[in-house]
Parts: sequence; structure tokens; C-alpha cells
Amino acid sequence: MKMLNKMTYICAAVTAFCLIAGSALAGPIWSFGPEDQGLLKLDYKGQFQLLHRDTGASPDGDGDATEFNFRRNRLALMGAWGDSLGLYVQTEYTEDRNILPLGVSDGSDGDFQMLDAVLRFKLNDSVNLWMGKFKYSLTRENLEACEMPLTMDRSNLIRAPFVSTRDKGVALWGNLFDDKFQYRFNVMNGRNDSASTPESNLRYTARVHISLLDPEKGHGYKGTYMGQKSVLTIGAAYQAEAAVASVGGEDVDYSAWTVDAYAEYPIEDVGTFTLSGAYVDYDLDDAYQNSSVNDEVTGLNGQKNGGYVKAGYMFPSIPLQLFARAEGWTFAKLGGVYDQDVDVMGLGFNYYLRGQNLKVTVEYSALDYDQDTTVEDINTVAAQVQVIF
Repeated sequence: MKMLNKMTYICAAVTAFCLIAGSALAGPIWSFGPEDQGLLKLDYKGQFQLLHRDTGASPDGDGDATEFNFRRNRLALMGAWGDSLGLYVQTEYTEDRNILPLGVSDGSDGDFQMLDAVLRFKLNDSVNLWMGKFKYSLTRENLEACEMPLTMDRSNLIRAPFVSTRDKGVALWGNLFDDKFQYRFNVMNGRNDSASTPESNLRYTARVHISLLDPEKGHGYKGTYMGQKSVLTIGAAYQAEAAVASVGGEDVDYSAWTVDAYAEYPIEDVGTFTLSGAYVDYDLDDAYQNSSVNDEVTGLNGQKNGGYVKAGYMFPSIPLQLFARAEGWTFAKLGGVYDQDVDVMGLGFNYYLRGQNLKVTVEYSALDYDQDTTVEDINTVAAQVQVIF
């Protein structure tokens, strides 16, 4: 009942916020060069959140925590010169955060970073070459646009070891057979931090998908097409990097594989149904079993396997979309516990005021640990207003 009352309060606060929010408009576009062959567009993307967590605060760690914050706060420049050369540059400012994926902290300093910086060369639909910093092509979840998910956000548990959502390198990708088949090959840095060396090996990724209905032919996916497409896509990928760490004097290699499926189907006067799921296995040579194991190969982004199922329903006559998600993961070692199982469930809705350009999302999620740990099970309510200008 306590959580229900707080959720009601948050919903009311977000609704009031929306009543005074300005309209979301398309970003400005400039043309330049001979015959205006060059185009440059500026976008702002923001996700303002109110979060409530039922544990992790106060001196004993059992108190509630509530905060306002930005989930994303970005400026993006998109450029094109003719039909074959493109540019995408995106920056992000991250505020200090107290409520984190698996706990509550004392906060940290804000951070400004170059999130994306990529040159895009397009020979035709079958051959695209990208170089710079951009999303790597392992999981569909990572490739889904951050501003166009089905649920509030991507999984907190799915990230690959030693990298964030982006990496630096090159990608060759394209669409074949009337855009029904897509291939991708990445050669990227992989681990590239203060603990690695210039001799570290590159990380290689291969991904394919088959679109059985309307094609998904872009480099990124969407978590929902809001009933504008009929989609059934099946994908698979493999990723590998040699000698990412050393445990007990022996090199540790990294590999991962995944399979995923996505379906969205609109039915006139009935509504739009969405269903997606994926399984991922991240392997670090079972190095966690070594007596001299360190935190490099364990923890949230260490060796693990698991996946998710997500479902959604959008009403035919009002811009309201309901969603649910369920995740199950097994971690080699998490919170000092070996073979820790973690289950996550979430329920919520999206209300679209101007499509994805202005929407409200509210989600309740619960994370449960299978084995006792120093961290308690977590219940979180989050409300978010998204704007794209």
C-alpha cells in the first residue's frame, strides 16, 4: 500500500509537469556548400525523472530514497553531404546520481562526454562503412534507440564486460534480399582502460537478422513502432576478444553469443501488440573459479547469462501503451555471492502527447536476489518526461 500511494503521487506530479511543458518540435536544419549539398541538423534529447527506491538510504541502509534527475541530457548534430557521406555527433551531460541500478550511493560528480562521433559512408543499401565511436552490434537491446524503447529503459543487467553501450572502431553493415536480411561486422577496441595495455587485442562482433514482415533496415532498432509497422525480426550475434584480463597468471579470453526475436503487429480497431525476447551468454573462461580471482571478471558486468521477455499493448483510439517486462540472470559472482540468480519484473505505461517527441512514462520494477546478500531486494518507482527538440 505504501508503494501504491507513492506511485499515485508520482503519477500526479508528472501529469502536472506535462501540463506546463512546451511543445516538442523538430530540430533546426541548415544547408551549406555548393548547391546546398550539405545539411546539418541539431537535436536536443532529454529525459527528466522522478525516482523512488524503497531501500538503500539512511545510515543503516534500510531507508527510502527519492530524487529528481536526468536519465539522459543530450545534444546531437546530424550531418550529410550528398547521398553517400554522413556524420553523427552526440554529447551527453550526466548529473550526479544517488539512485543507481543496484543501490543508492552518496552521489558522484557530473560528467560531460562525447557519446557518439561517427563518420558514415554509404555505397548503397547493401554496403555501409562506419568509423568512430558508436553502439556495438551485439544485442538488440543495446541497439534499440534510447528515446524509443517499449519499457522505460534498456535492461540494467545486459551490458557487455569492459565497455559501456558504445565502443570505438569500424563497422561494415548492410541489407540484402529486399532488406529482409541484414549483416554486420564490427572491429572495435573492446577493453580500453587504465588497466589494459596498447597490446590488448581488438574485439570482433558479427550479427545478422532476418525480417519476415516489414524490414528493419537501419543500424538501430526501435522498442516500439507505435503501430506504424508490422514487424517480425529474428536476430543472432557473436562477439569475442582475446586476453581481456589475467587471473592467476593466465590470460582470460572473452566471448559472448545471443539470440533475439521481436514482433509488433497492429490490428485495426483492436490495438497494437508487441512481444520481444532475448538470451545472452557472456563467458570469461570461468575465471571466477580461480582462487586468485579479482573483480575484473565478476560482478554486474562480469561472467553471466540470462535474458528478458517484454510485452506491450497500445490502444487503438488513445495514445496509451501498457507494457511489462521480466528478466532472469545468473551471475558468476555478484555481491560476494557465487552463482547468484537475479530476477526482475516491471510494469508501466507510455502516454504519447506528441509521439516520441513528448511522452510520459511511469514504471514500477522489482529486483529479487535468489541468495541472501548484503544488498536487499529492490523496489523502484520511476516517472519520466521525455522531450526531443
